[in-house]
Amino acid sequence: METYGILRELAIIVITAKLFGLIAGKMKIPQVAGEIIAGILIGPCVFGFVKQSDFISQMAEIGVILLMFSAGLGTDLKKLIKTGPMALLIACVGVAVPLYGGFLLYSFFYGFADAGSLEFYKAIFMGSIMTATSVSITVQVLKELGHLSSQVGTLILSAAIIDDVIGIIVLTFVIGFVSDSVEPESVVIHTILFFVFAIGVGLILYHIFKWMDTKYPRTRRIPIFSLALCLGLSYVAEKYFGIADITGAFVAGVILCSIDDSDYIAEKMDISSYMFFGPVFFASIGIKTQISGLTKSMVAFSICFVLVALLTKIIGCGLATKLFRFSNKDCLKVGVGMMTRGEVALIVSQKGLSVGLMSATYFTPVILLIIISSLVTPIALKALFAGEKTPRQLTAEEGSGDDFVDSY
Repeated sequence: METYGILRELAIIVITAKLFGLIAGKMKIPQVAGEIIAGILIGPCVFGFVKQSDFISQMAEIGVILLMFSAGLGTDLKKLIKTGPMALLIACVGVAVPLYGGFLLYSFFYGFADAGSLEFYKAIFMGSIMTATSVSITVQVLKELGHLSSQVGTLILSAAIIDDVIGIIVLTFVIGFVSDSVEPESVVIHTILFFVFAIGVGLILYHIFKWMDTKYPRTRRIPIFSLALCLGLSYVAEKYFGIADITGAFVAGVILCSIDDSDYIAEKMDISSYMFFGPVFFASIGIKTQISGLTKSMVAFSICFVLVALLTKIIGCGLATKLFRFSNKDCLKVGVGMMTRGEVALIVSQKGLSVGLMSATYFTPVILLIIISSLVTPIALKALFAGEKTPRQLTAEEGSGDDFVDSY
């Protein structure tokens, strides 16, 4: 009976997410915003048709993994390498400013504690929640707009990936000071080892897939083996290196982005992602929303928490981008693109709860941040990119395959 209940809930999620996504599209709003609203309406917060469960969370996790794999497949490796130094600086500033902003916010509400005390680390931890960028929503919006492979799109994606790694390192260091079960210095080692592993194994796998691509072009076995690579690297990243699984999925996409059939693989991946796993992931964000037991103090803190989290990302990433002589509008695009928070923020919060750095009441501002940033970011990005030609349109006009201008 429980199995049939899951099927009913999945049917509700898929049909409502797609329905509201279509409505959002008709209203000139990114479809992901409609899918998140659908999740809010069918979730416990409003009608309660669907309840959050481990099964739905796992399906949503597969959804974000496939999305990041597709993002990796659509990456121009040459552009990614060119934007690497810029992305690293933007990510570092994009972590430092929200971290300090969250620390000051918590200290302002609950008092400035002595360095080294538990309250001091709670304040730092509150800032660490703000550091994590959930790039999945931004990626989907940029794909819809046709700007994922643009200079700004590539910069946002690169910075967000690095941002995620730095955020995990910050989180682990903070937890390491209050828990004997974590060795902070091992995080840096594991992160370095993962990327060394990814480069070494990636070169071998790239040549294997390139050979397969030459021998069996545009055959179904290539997307199937590619999916296996995506899931395998996601598992290895999380299990053996302590790196987020979506980073492993993105790396798998980057490994395959330069083979001839990368577009064919992306096309096959988009079918399952668009029809099922994508709607489940975006709707699950809304389903997780449960606002209860709010006090006036917590309402005030929640509002300030959301504002500080959004503004510090825009300011930090925007100012860092300005150092490379980008226009004010492009700086704003990068800042807005980096301000989404998602499942990573919830994972960080849950880990903080387990070691006593946060109480359950603080899930409310975190969930509000996820919902508001997930809704505001797509709308803001669409407004900022309005009227601009996509890289594909520019290529068609200029007859060139390389429109990446070294303006910096």
